Amino acid sequence: MQVLIVKTSSMGDVLHTLPALTDAMRALPGIKFDWVVEEGFSQIPSWHPAVDRVIPVAIRRWRKNWFGSDTRQQRCDFKRVLQSRTYDVIIDAQGLVKSAALVTRVAKGEKHGMDGKSAREPFACWFYDKKHAINKKQHAVERIRELFAKSLGYEKPTTQGDYAIASRFLSNPPEDADKYLVFLHATTRADKHWPEENWRELIGLLADTPLRIKLPWGADHEYHRAQRLAEGFDHVEVLPKLSLEKVAGILAGAQAVVSVDTGLSHLTAALDRPNITLYGPTDPGLIGGYGQNQTTCRPTQGNAMSDISAVQVKELLDKERIRRGFLL
Repeated sequence: MQVLIVKTSSMGDVLHTLPALTDAMRALPGIKFDWVVEEGFSQIPSWHPAVDRVIPVAIRRWRKNWFGSDTRQQRCDFKRVLQSRTYDVIIDAQGLVKSAALVTRVAKGEKHGMDGKSAREPFACWFYDKKHAINKKQHAVERIRELFAKSLGYEKPTTQGDYAIASRFLSNPPEDADKYLVFLHATTRADKHWPEENWRELIGLLADTPLRIKLPWGADHEYHRAQRLAEGFDHVEVLPKLSLEKVAGILAGAQAVVSVDTGLSHLTAALDRPNITLYGPTDPGLIGGYGQNQTTCRPTQGNAMSDISAVQVKELLDKERIRRGFLL
């Protein structure tokens, strides 16, 4: 059976789709998936053993110059690749009008998606041949698992979902695996940031441990923040700019991770690494870290990120290290 997945973005949403593929792979041996995904996240689907072909799409980039000649040509090229196969089933797991109209509508095959009461944008279901009612009061991962089960005709497993990518990175761990922490300090929304003085206080509290601290970054402003966080500390390393796959390798070797609410936090969860995620005004509820070894850290009072103390995070790290048998 050949299935097309439409799940284009964001990083967390793409990662949240992986356990559904694992369910389907185990329920329907021999099933293979093609996956339409935003070009910036195209590495992620390729990590899953059931994915046959990744089809990058550039909707975010194209909309900046939708009618430009280069964009028109790229859109035509994408459509030609998309329509080169006829699929047994097409699953639109995005639930948005934009992706449904631009991708799902033109793909060849029976189109499945959430019904009008379940989709993020109800009008998206106009483009589906089969519409499924999906319980909204469950984690995003479980919603997608339910959608795949109903679209492909098997019973959704009751066990926790398996991303099926951790072994890819754990099979070749870095030489210093389990000897460092990773601090994921970068996120898009200002109110999701943990203040730099709090990060530096936590770094200082860990100065007497044998652990190094690694700081990844993506954009220039994140690099400058990492440099400020590391200033004056010998046990902190600002990493070079890395591909998403390289970052995944670093995360897979970490003894533990401390993160704000960001896509890389969901990648950490997908790799089953111990992860303490800091949440202030955002509610982790149905979209927080899903996986093994995931700890949510909220303010003891208030709901601002600054209300989370470095001591509070250090105590959670200590508990995690004791649980895993590491000396303090």
